[in-house]
Amino acid sequence: MAQQLLMPKATAIWLVDNTALSFDQIAQFCKLHPLEVKAIADGEAAQGIKGLDPISTGQLTRDEIARAEANPNHKLKLSEPKVRVPESKRRGPRYTPVSKRQDRPNAILWLVRNHPELKDAQISRLVGTTKSTIEQIRDRTHWNAANLTPMDPVTLGLCSQIDLDMEVEKASKGRPLPTAAELGATLQPAQETEKLGFSYEREEEKEKEIDADAVFAKLKSLKSTSRDDEDDDQF
Repeated sequence: MAQQLLMPKATAIWLVDNTALSFDQIAQFCKLHPLEVKAIADGEAAQGIKGLDPISTGQLTRDEIARAEANPNHKLKLSEPKVRVPESKRRGPRYTPVSKRQDRPNAILWLVRNHPELKDAQISRLVGTTKSTIEQIRDRTHWNAANLTPMDPVTLGLCSQIDLDMEVEKASKGRPLPTAAELGATLQPAQETEKLGFSYEREEEKEKEIDADAVFAKLKSLKSTSRDDEDDDQF
């Protein structure tokens, strides 16, 4: 990986203000045009940018600056970094240990059944498999389809719960919400859910149904019975 200068314009500002280097030398070192360096020196460009000392950042030495000031044809060179940052590797399919590779079909079956929203590429990233294997398990054409058992890839150690949640969240973005019919949770009318074995009647309706004549007739019969009893007691 080629070493690059940090903050070229800020470095150019510092070199213009603190050294006797030519515009061409500064432009070559900072990957700028000489006219742009001249505009910086005249205060016409890069206003408001604070200069960055390349010596403090370890990208130049005082000796290198002194040699360039003494020789206008000398080209400034970046100092060798004290710490080497390894190149980032391109992210490929997830590596699966040999001892766990036999569990991948079970994990794929679990993902296909429990997270149908996941794409083949996402499943491949999670458990380190190929699209053809995923298609075979989806279509039940895998050579060992009869013996497969759905198993959580997190429990098997093929991926982390965080990775699984992130892939599920990505797959769920922009997906329309499931309808009630899809969820199988439709509401039924109240008449069907409230199948009561008895009926409620209000007291007012009961009072209306009472026959007044029958009540008075019953009272008269009671009075006449009480009078007959009194007459019998006198004799």
